Amino acid sequence: MFLGVGVVALSWAAPLIRLTRGPAVVVAAWRLLLAGALLSPWGVRGWRGLSWRFPLAAGLCLATHFALWIQSLRLTSVASSVALVTTNPLFVGLFSLALGERPGAALWAGILLSVGGSFLIAWGDVGRGGSALLGDLLALLGAVAASAYLLVGRRARARTELLPYVSLAYFVAGGLLGVVAAGLGHPLPPAEDWPWLVLLALVPQALGHTAVNWALRHLPPAAVAVAILGEPVGAALWAFLLFGEGLGPWQGVGMALVLGGIAWALRGVRL
Repeated sequence: MFLGVGVVALSWAAPLIRLTRGPAVVVAAWRLLLAGALLSPWGVRGWRGLSWRFPLAAGLCLATHFALWIQSLRLTSVASSVALVTTNPLFVGLFSLALGERPGAALWAGILLSVGGSFLIAWGDVGRGGSALLGDLLALLGAVAASAYLLVGRRARARTELLPYVSLAYFVAGGLLGVVAAGLGHPLPPAEDWPWLVLLALVPQALGHTAVNWALRHLPPAAVAVAILGEPVGAALWAFLLFGEGLGPWQGVGMALVLGGIAWALRGVRL
């Protein structure tokens, strides 16, 4: 149930990012720093006894993921960017095999079905030009970084409490991106971005990503990654309602495949 709430919260990330005007790295940095600040009153007491290697590794992966993905949203449609960045179940499944975890047949079938649906959602970008395709490539690279983040989180959550771990990971990721932003001459976002950044920190980050990290203690990382595939469905619907980004028939089929794949993949997972 908490993971489902988290996926709904995550689906608001792309539309909210679309409303910002600052550089991608600045938006990513302040989203993470504000979320870390929101959660630190409950997490700071656990920092002293926490092994920092997991938050540091998770923060590096998360910073890379957001830097790539938010730039992707500047170049391509919400539906395409979110659909491609959430193809991480495929990468998580492959990485899990390398680490000795073996997703079952039902999970693999759901992964393939959902990833296929995600590509159908993104199909509308074919022929839109080089910038849209570059955005799609950045989203795919962001999916690889997100996969590494989930796998680090799986190992971290077996040994650490939730709020100390996530609050520190968010601060690490935000701090790394903040250094990059300052180096590029953009330490602060424009004034009109602050309301959207607060909402980004509160809803998709503090609620959505924290729910994902909670689930990593109870479910295989591939199953969590498949559940996150519900995000492009919600994001595409919000983008249609807010920005008028059209949904074609292939995108409708893709959404149905994504939801069917999630149901199929999770049916054999003990929740």
